[in-house]
Amino acid sequence: MNVYDFDKTIYDGDASLDFWRYKVRKEPLLLGYLPYQVFSAFLFKAKLISRKEFKQRFFIFLRSTRTLDLGDFWDHHQSKIKPWYLKQKQPNDLIISASPEFILKEMTDRLQISLIGTKMNPKTGKITGENCRGEEKVRRFKKQYQDASINQFYSDSKSDTPLKLLAKESFLVKKDQLSPWS
Repeated sequence: MNVYDFDKTIYDGDASLDFWRYKVRKEPLLLGYLPYQVFSAFLFKAKLISRKEFKQRFFIFLRSTRTLDLGDFWDHHQSKIKPWYLKQKQPNDLIISASPEFILKEMTDRLQISLIGTKMNPKTGKITGENCRGEEKVRRFKKQYQDASINQFYSDSKSDTPLKLLAKESFLVKKDQLSPWS
């Protein structure tokens, strides 16, 4: 099994931010949440709130959105899946991402691959359990796949070191460049 992070790894960008921009273009009144989101980012950077709390505050706009439009969102953003990934994609690939599962699921279904992500209520932005990052990715992988082994692991971020340690071979991704991660 090969395991991949999503944002900035196989996807050129951050799917959560792209989804927010997409929703704001469709529903400009969602910009009313921007001051709260910016203030929350300041609190997070100042280490006054957790990453999980920041993420929930960022996604508060979900409370006011009319529809998610995830099919249309991915129709416009599927081209951001990196060509190097599409060339090597395998049916048993797994994406493990801190991004909300409800955003990525449409895309991983299209790619016909598996997904573990942050469990978030798409109507409220509330996270169930923990943000799927760092050690939480390992915990979720082991819970869902018990004794499975990771042949290759790909990520853009050193925060994924806990998953890297489970893999036989690991790669750091910078844009479209893959380099061995030792």
